[in-house]
Amino acid sequence: MYGYTGKVLHVDLSKGESSVEEVDEAYCRKYIGGNGLGTRLLYDHAPAGVDPLSPENPLIFAVGPLAGTTAPTSGKYIVHTKSPLTGFLGEAVSSGYWGQALKQAGYDAIVIKGKSEKPVYLFIDDRKIQIRDAKHLWGTDALEVLDLIRDEIGDDNVSSASIGPGGENLVRYANITNDRHRQAGRTGVGCVMGSKNLKAVAVRGTGSVKVADMEGTLEHCKELYDLCQGPLTGAYRSLGTQVSVMIHQNQAALPTRNWQESVFEFAEKIGGEYIHPRWVVKTIACAGCPIGCDHVSLVQEDPEGEVLASVEFESIYALGSNCGIGHFPDVNKAVDLCDRMGIDTISAGVTLGWAMESYEKGLLTKEDTDGLDLKFGNSEALLEAIEMIAYQRGKLGKLLAMGTKAAAEQLGGDSWKWAMHNKGLEYPGYDLRGLKMSCLGFNTSNRGGCHLRNSAYDWDLKGKVDRFTASEEYGALVMARDDHYSITDSLILCKFSRGVLDTYEKFAKIYNLVTGFDVTAEELRQAGERIWNLEKAFNVREGWTVKDDYPAYRIMNDPITAGVAAGHLVTEEEFKMMHKAYFRERGWAENGVPTKNKLRELGLHYIADEIGVEDE
Repeated sequence: MYGYTGKVLHVDLSKGESSVEEVDEAYCRKYIGGNGLGTRLLYDHAPAGVDPLSPENPLIFAVGPLAGTTAPTSGKYIVHTKSPLTGFLGEAVSSGYWGQALKQAGYDAIVIKGKSEKPVYLFIDDRKIQIRDAKHLWGTDALEVLDLIRDEIGDDNVSSASIGPGGENLVRYANITNDRHRQAGRTGVGCVMGSKNLKAVAVRGTGSVKVADMEGTLEHCKELYDLCQGPLTGAYRSLGTQVSVMIHQNQAALPTRNWQESVFEFAEKIGGEYIHPRWVVKTIACAGCPIGCDHVSLVQEDPEGEVLASVEFESIYALGSNCGIGHFPDVNKAVDLCDRMGIDTISAGVTLGWAMESYEKGLLTKEDTDGLDLKFGNSEALLEAIEMIAYQRGKLGKLLAMGTKAAAEQLGGDSWKWAMHNKGLEYPGYDLRGLKMSCLGFNTSNRGGCHLRNSAYDWDLKGKVDRFTASEEYGALVMARDDHYSITDSLILCKFSRGVLDTYEKFAKIYNLVTGFDVTAEELRQAGERIWNLEKAFNVREGWTVKDDYPAYRIMNDPITAGVAAGHLVTEEEFKMMHKAYFRERGWAENGVPTKNKLRELGLHYIADEIGVEDE
């Protein structure tokens, strides 16, 4: 095949064995790659009801059919597992060079099962598979591992996806780091990796990816590169995602002090316009990326030395405004510490915001916080707490390592009312009370509270819909964005190219040039719908109910207090109305479970018999 290698690597860490499975063209067409391939492998290899931290829970890495080609922004990879944070679909995407290396080594995906008796790392050296001792690497931070492995192998071309202390100590939102500044950040994929005693997956790929129409691919990609360097991506090139701070501030959509407020008095001091001329020292692009959105900051403010960190908007929100921290050097230091510890900055910041509110309201005492004065704005306490979380040190570290949902359940009282998550996944930095289409999109996401599974926020923030009014029309709009992003994450392409590759026709053109297939735009659309239904089927199998989609209590009960969105919230009645409209558009039953007919229509016959319900 062209584009695909047609090979899935299986590794059993308990037995110390590996094997290769061949997949055919029909399978690739049906699931596309990346997200679709990984979801199908997860459904097939994760036993129903599996404990996320058991050896039987698979950890799956997958790349798309465009990886390793000249297609812009295609060098990504995706990780699937059953999430230890949510109990549902665990999924996280990362950029950098690791995905391209895996494809060049000759694989479309890796399925890792079992648990090693001792710390190890996996070295994929083209077709040679080694499970190597990692005792000397265990305990190192996530940013050190790459250089240590390269030194050991003696090749700077080796790419590594690794965990830090957070993953080793089973923090439920630990991430996986590659190429220093890139992370598969959400849903606790690094925790599952740690549960297997797997420190890293290192790859040396020396092969090439065959393309069906090389001349046509090169010519078309040149056009795409020119568009990616034009006005459609200008903000990402100039300021990166940090530009979103002031956009959200001006829309009263910047969650502050654990979503108690939606505007932050120090927003300007942590926004891209302020940060860039003072601290940004370089811009990094991932493999095959003409955009270059990663703006790296260098801060030296104390005798301890300089701190170099890649700071995205979501990290600024979570560890900045959400925790009441308005001094960028402190935010930069917190991001760097999370990166070194190997924990997701969004989940860490939102969990800490919940803890700060609980402390200020007296539900958490100094005895509970091991003496930390965990008030909003206390950056020293924030940094100490991050390290306590990573090592599960003390009462506070153990409590917060569980994530917001589980921590609130353990603490009790009214703390669940300000636990800002959906399905256990902490929300990103969009105040949904004044973004009602986004409220539906974020909360129906199959992986939990998420901005990366559809682009509803584009519609709200850019005035394509009335963001303060709930509407049944959002059911169809959200579904369309879900399915579109399913294909984006299956090819896999960067979301920042969405203004360039914005239609199924455009997806089909580059896909067919690379693979030599004759897939139509409609077939790709249906593949996106198939993949989304497959994800939903996994969640239903693992116990999903309608209530799991409901927004956090604060979104439906505490109105925004200031700014242009003052007074707004999403009532339970509004959400129910949008929710039912979404189910109708999906062709699902009223309880949100896919019907047998819908699943069969999408070619998911074996799943229809397992979890589908009869049409009403």
